Amino acid sequence: MAQTLHSVFLLFCFAISYTTLAVILRTAEKTVWTNEFDSAELSCLIESISTNNPRIEWKKIKNGVPSYVYFQNKISGDLEHRARLREPANLVILNASRSDTAQYRCEVAAIDDHKPFDEILISLAVRVKPEVPRCTVPDSATVGSSVELRCLENEGFPASQYQWYRNDEELPEDPKASPRFLNSSYTVNKDLGTLKFDVLQKADAGDYYCMAKNEAGQAKCRAQLMEVYDLNIMAIVLKIVGVALAAIFVLVCLCQVCKKISCKKDDDNYKAPRHDDGVDYITADEGHFRHKSSFVI
Repeated sequence: MAQTLHSVFLLFCFAISYTTLAVILRTAEKTVWTNEFDSAELSCLIESISTNNPRIEWKKIKNGVPSYVYFQNKISGDLEHRARLREPANLVILNASRSDTAQYRCEVAAIDDHKPFDEILISLAVRVKPEVPRCTVPDSATVGSSVELRCLENEGFPASQYQWYRNDEELPEDPKASPRFLNSSYTVNKDLGTLKFDVLQKADAGDYYCMAKNEAGQAKCRAQLMEVYDLNIMAIVLKIVGVALAAIFVLVCLCQVCKKISCKKDDDNYKAPRHDDGVDYITADEGHFRHKSSFVI
């Protein structure tokens, strides 16, 4: 029993000794978010180390390709003038840009420790405010028709969510949920930015604009007027009659052209008979006339 306790004690002492002589790192956050133009701090905390002046390095890994950020006690690369090291090993990025979104690896080497090396990986995501979205709103449409309003922007990160407004009032996702939009029949796609009316109503007319939003901010397009007109039956009938008359006129013209072409071909195909055998042909009447003249003489 005493021998067992002694062995356990020795193992415990060895573990304490090994831990004391081992480089162990940890981080406060493995995924760090910040807004564009703000600062971000990537924590690389050294829990244990016995070597004085260990070698500390930071690498940026973008699309699987590593590059130095902190090497030989100085900041390098695209963060040369926008980052600094905070003791003992934290990396502070100032004025973050969208290109800083990547993975960062903190590496600490201590040659006097039993475990002389450790590393930790941290992800940085830089949120980007949406740009002013491009909105497509028809100038006019008729009652009962189907129309689609579109809204899109490509700069925001994470991807923007879209919200439509009519006359400065937010359109609820379900029109039946609000008495003011109860007679409307539309569907909103917040991810794609579309607002589709299946059957347009007179009350759907108004000034429309769209707002793009994400965690970094929001932006909206200018309001555009969509007018909704009643269906004009008389105008439709007149258009149909006009199209029919135009078709008849074209058909008559084509017939006249074809008739002229046909007559010209008939004239070209007719030719007087030719006689190439040298014989003087005389008609029956001509011969009869000569015979009578000869007889009189």
